[in-house]
Amino acid sequence: MLEGAAQVVKTWGVIYTEHLLSRSIETIWLSNKSKEKSKLHFWEEWMAVKPDRWIRRKALEQKMIEPFTDRQVREGVISYGVSSYGYDIRVADEFRIFTNVNSTIVDPKHFDPKSFVEFKGDVCIIPPNSFALARSVEYFRIPRNVLTICLGKSTYARCGIIVNVTPFEPEWEGFVTLEISNTTPLPAKIYANEGLCQVIFFESDEDCEVSYKDKKGKYQAQSGIVLPRL
Repeated sequence: MLEGAAQVVKTWGVIYTEHLLSRSIETIWLSNKSKEKSKLHFWEEWMAVKPDRWIRRKALEQKMIEPFTDRQVREGVISYGVSSYGYDIRVADEFRIFTNVNSTIVDPKHFDPKSFVEFKGDVCIIPPNSFALARSVEYFRIPRNVLTICLGKSTYARCGIIVNVTPFEPEWEGFVTLEISNTTPLPAKIYANEGLCQVIFFESDEDCEVSYKDKKGKYQAQSGIVLPRL
C-alpha cells in the first residue's frame, strides 16, 4: 500500500487556478511509460465562512437575526453579539428542566412532556448529570444558500456545561431550541439573556435544490421551546 501511495504522488499533479467567479482544479496525469499527458478539468464548489460585515449586512437588510446586537457585549456578562466570524446568541429566560420523577423511558418518537418542569427566571439551575431545554432570544431567518453550525461558548464548556444545537438549514426560520447538558456531579447555573453559544455561517456559491422551507420542515417557524416531533 505504501508503494502504491508513493506511485500516486509521482504520477499525479494538481494545479490550482483562480477565476473571477469561482476556482477550478486542473488535474494532469503523467504516464510513466509513454510520457504522454492527458488533462481532466472540473469545477470545485466552495462554502466560505462569513465575516462580521456579512453577518451585519444580512441582519440589517434581510432580518437574518432579530434582535441583532452590532457588537460584542462583554462587560459583566457572558458575551453575546456579532464576533469576527460568527454571532454569539443569547438564551431566553424560559427553560424546561428534565426530571426523572416519573421514571419514564426517554423515547424520541414518543416523548413525554411530563419529563420536564417548566421554569422562568434570570438564573436556571440544572441538576447534576441532567439537562434543560431553552430557546434563543434571537429569531433567525437563514438564506437559501447558507448553512450554519452552532457551538457552545468556552465559558460554559470549561464548567462541564455542554450546549448542543443542530445546524440551521437553508431557509429555516424561528427561535432556536437549545439543549444544555450539565455533565458535572453538581448543580449548574445558566444565566438568562446572556451568551450561550456561537453560530457560524457558511455560504455556498450556488443554491440548494430543496431547502428546509421547500420540504416543509417540522421545526419551521417555531416560536418557543419545541419538544421532539415526528
